[in-house]
Amino acid sequence: MMRRIVSVWLIDWPVTVWANGAGRVSPPEQPVGTHDGPPFALITRTARGAVIHALNAAARAAGLSAGQTQADARAILPTLICRPADLAADRAALERLAVWSERWSPAVVVDTGQEGMEGLFLDVTGAGHLFGGEAALLAGMEARLAEAGARARLALAPTPGAAWALARWGREQAVVSEGRTRDALASLPVEALRIEAAALRQARRFGLKRIGDLYDMPRAGLARRFRDGAGVGLVQRLDQALGLAAEALIPTRPPPKYRAWEAHAEPLCDIAGVEGRLPELAADLAAALEKDGQGARALTLTGFRTDGRTTALTIKSGLPGRDVPVWMRLFRERGVERLDLGFGVDALMLSADLTEPVKAHQASLEDEAAARHAESLTALIDRLSARLGEAAVRVAEPQGSWLPERAERWRPALGLKRAVRPDAEVADADPRHRPILLLDPPEPVEAIAELPDGAPALFTWRRLARRVARADGPERLSPEWWRPPAPEREARTRDYYRVEDEQGLRYWLFREGLYGREYTGADDERAPSWWMHGMFP
Repeated sequence: MMRRIVSVWLIDWPVTVWANGAGRVSPPEQPVGTHDGPPFALITRTARGAVIHALNAAARAAGLSAGQTQADARAILPTLICRPADLAADRAALERLAVWSERWSPAVVVDTGQEGMEGLFLDVTGAGHLFGGEAALLAGMEARLAEAGARARLALAPTPGAAWALARWGREQAVVSEGRTRDALASLPVEALRIEAAALRQARRFGLKRIGDLYDMPRAGLARRFRDGAGVGLVQRLDQALGLAAEALIPTRPPPKYRAWEAHAEPLCDIAGVEGRLPELAADLAAALEKDGQGARALTLTGFRTDGRTTALTIKSGLPGRDVPVWMRLFRERGVERLDLGFGVDALMLSADLTEPVKAHQASLEDEAAARHAESLTALIDRLSARLGEAAVRVAEPQGSWLPERAERWRPALGLKRAVRPDAEVADADPRHRPILLLDPPEPVEAIAELPDGAPALFTWRRLARRVARADGPERLSPEWWRPPAPEREARTRDYYRVEDEQGLRYWLFREGLYGREYTGADDERAPSWWMHGMFP
């Protein structure tokens, strides 16, 4: 299929970002920092001092240009209004616009190759008929961008280089069909090839002013005529523009393989309207997944707002699926009302962000009750995670360690594989010897024992003294020398005791440190200490 690329040139993009920024609007009678307002420039600091980074039409009409120093510009136009440029904000706004532009294509590329020529590339191969033809596509894009506050020129061509050149130097909304690229570029200036400044200066010195002047020149001879290798870059850009050399476009975000999309002539301004369209989108997406034997574990609903922003909501599932009613229930649990529609959304996209193969099974040949129980548990976890958040629903995952605080870790239950890894099997410990409540971290205890290395006879915990009626132990756990100790604890041997006080309450205590081996009496700070680590029923 013939490649079709749209280049969007965002005219004076830094000024657009400034004009649309919150808190940057002056009184209506004297708007500052707008395209149609009084002369205005954004300034950056360089080794030459303050330099114009971007300016509006009024400043350009007065004879100013990007790259001039602020002092020179003020000498020409004393009334020039200057403000500091925010390059990070310009880039962030451009990336947001790229996400918003996914309404037309899932493959959108941010183009910041030349200062003052910021824009986007969109790969719309095979998508023109969805918008009433390629000319209608460009017209719609320009209108939507204007509504979002961006001034733009667009062109559509078989190559990124040709589309870029035509958007900036060609006629408005140029659409170049296959086989017409050479003619469309011939009259454009050489700088439309995106060449370096050194190559441009040498080309002008040789009298090469138009791209068409390069067509009949042998490529090898053309490259040799330029000094310092500048001709190599010129030849490469020429061949890329004409489709004789490949030029890859890497999307800002990986495009989803499975998505359902629809545009609306009138914006949807309330949540009810979005909810009404969601089942049909979900059905289309489920059909595409079923065709490839896939199921979705993560779905994102994206609304493309009329002001150039997007709003999105994501749901996740522990198992891959394509059951539309289940998806609808999860979206309701997640809260579709969380979508910020602004002044309305005129396009919706439902995409499958994470997919896995769906394995078919015959319920009659397996334990149906067990299968239904597993599905019910997964559905419960999905709904709780959607309503409360992933971090609020957790399960304990066994780990390969004998130390109680390292024997398990808490993980989000959503999507956690139920199988336990072989190195995490720690089932040799008798569960009756482990408390149902583990204190993490252990709490200090003052204990008195009849023998230095014996069980406690009396201990004080949380300022209450308790006399021991029964004690069982010790169970010795040596330090894991192959692992670094916790920052707040020293790795020493532990002797655990299961003790019961006179009221019948049962505790899990341990003495940290051994007399004679890890403590000789020379350092009181290293003396064995007692700790409360848990409680039994």
